[in-house]
Amino acid sequence: MSLVNVIGLGYIGLPTALMLAKSGNEVVGTDLNSKLVNSLNAGKLTFQEDGLEELFQAALANGMTFSTEYQKSDTYILAVPTPYIEESKKLDPKYVISAVNNVLDVCDKGAAIVIESTISPGTIDRHIRPIIEARGFVIGEDVHLLHAPERIIPGNMIYELEHNSRTIGADSPEVAEKIKAIYESFCQAEIVLTDIRSAEMSKVIENTYRDVNIAFANELAKICRTDDIDVYEIIKIANKHPRVNILQPGPGVGGHCISVDPWFLVGDYPDLTNLILAARKINDSMPRHVLGRIRDIMREHNITDISKIGLYGLAYKENVDDTRESPTLQLLERLDEHLAFGVKVFDPFVTERMVDHQFMNFEDFLNEVEVVVVMVGHDHIKQNMDKIEDKLVLDTKNICTFEGAYKL
Repeated sequence: MSLVNVIGLGYIGLPTALMLAKSGNEVVGTDLNSKLVNSLNAGKLTFQEDGLEELFQAALANGMTFSTEYQKSDTYILAVPTPYIEESKKLDPKYVISAVNNVLDVCDKGAAIVIESTISPGTIDRHIRPIIEARGFVIGEDVHLLHAPERIIPGNMIYELEHNSRTIGADSPEVAEKIKAIYESFCQAEIVLTDIRSAEMSKVIENTYRDVNIAFANELAKICRTDDIDVYEIIKIANKHPRVNILQPGPGVGGHCISVDPWFLVGDYPDLTNLILAARKINDSMPRHVLGRIRDIMREHNITDISKIGLYGLAYKENVDDTRESPTLQLLERLDEHLAFGVKVFDPFVTERMVDHQFMNFEDFLNEVEVVVVMVGHDHIKQNMDKIEDKLVLDTKNICTFEGAYKL
């Protein structure tokens, strides 16, 4: 079996590489971050996830190694970051371009370059093919291009790697089948083969669909707040209709998928994405809405010291340590803009200090605040409801089990 070189060992690349290795593939994981690579080679994971330690040990037992060097191989899976440019909202392809260039420096003739990173429709045609051809490689002979967008979420990565369906876009059906066989070594769900542009578009619209639906719930929360109506009661009633399934509102949208991918479409199709743009603006406005609710509570209870406010949760979702695009970080930025300093922060999953006034002990955090703003519904807070009952609580996740908590 040939070597698979997985490039990028973050939240997507590392679990994918470990799953490939556990499933019997020869795998080397590559990342330019030497500290990260050294940690993995020392047997220490760089982030936490249910089941990841067990997967890590199984991969090591099957001979997986980690390196800062790209390997000579005929199969590369690229899982590098794909940020967007703030001003234009377009994809910034610099990390993908860099990774492809590094692959071209070492790859075997006929190598398959599989891009798992989420990219905007047309990225491979606009950015990747030209650099390969400019270096004198013949696509389809010297190298083969494929796009197999990742489809997993932190907090449930291991299960979703095995059970979520996958899409592989390729120029060549024969090469697509070879790469499909590699993914079939661990993926038990359907693997759809298509062309590259369709694969690019399908991934972006999956996350855009979710963003739009979340925005509807968040806009409902704002509407109901103006008339003092319980939005959760309204949603519960409406969802009894057999063709209605409204999501729950929240303090904002984080993570590297839902909060980023829709911008790719807005950047590339500015005249055609009115609904998508509106949804992005609504979801991005929610941390400011939370700030308004905090202000309401402070005024109602004559609290003038902002340092008496505590934000529970730094991660962007429940039961993970992933803080990318976190609504809490967005809220802290809004506070900073208003010269409001001193707000306390605690997250049981985020064990490295990220922000000012971040507590590592829950009881110490509670002792310092009068108002607890539940930004993330970790199991930890659900199991410690009795400890916040005597506080003023703004529950942005609708998880509080006691009377009197303020809602969005």
